[in-house]
Amino acid sequence: MKIFTKTIIISLLLTSTLFCIAAENPSVIIRTTAGNITVLLDAENAPVTVENFLSYVDSDGYSDSIFHRVIEGFMIQAGGHLANMRELKDREQILNEADNGLKNLTGTIAMARMNEIDTASRQFFINLNDNAFLDHNEQSCTRENERSRREALEKGLHKPKTCKSFGYAVFGKVVGGMEIVRKIEFTPVGSRKGFQNVPVEPITILRIERAQEP
Repeated sequence: MKIFTKTIIISLLLTSTLFCIAAENPSVIIRTTAGNITVLLDAENAPVTVENFLSYVDSDGYSDSIFHRVIEGFMIQAGGHLANMRELKDREQILNEADNGLKNLTGTIAMARMNEIDTASRQFFINLNDNAFLDHNEQSCTRENERSRREALEKGLHKPKTCKSFGYAVFGKVVGGMEIVRKIEFTPVGSRKGFQNVPVEPITILRIERAQEP
């Protein structure tokens, strides 16, 4: 009887733990003109990035934006431009969490950014392949490296970059609609208003919303 009771308690604790993890790691549905993509966010390992992403989601900040950069075998990028290629206004740039241990594997979602480490804001991309060169590793530049190089340039000195990119922060993964991701991957692309790899027929994000809890 004691063993049976103990088993029930352990089972309840495990269920409770799994429920808490599910609650802390919300899912979103990216509703597009090509179909829907469901993404499980990883708030546990990328809290800053997930909070920032959800702030755009909850304020309807991604509606009518497009997938403006599609490179077969690499990634599809979205969230920053309208169909006329007008750039949407960013909020504050966020801390780069690329050193969180998550890898840029096929189907993961990560933040796009500019060259400097902490410059991600609203644009994101979905990896179409295992893109290890986008990961943080022991050869990656540090913020101190970046600061030192910037100070040298301000003094008119050229300081060669000897480290690799800090990496791109993964903050979730596709758990539904990967066939839609692939459909977007193989859409015909061209150039538009100075941008390359833009889908000829715009693929628009109608809305990104939080998935309903079961």
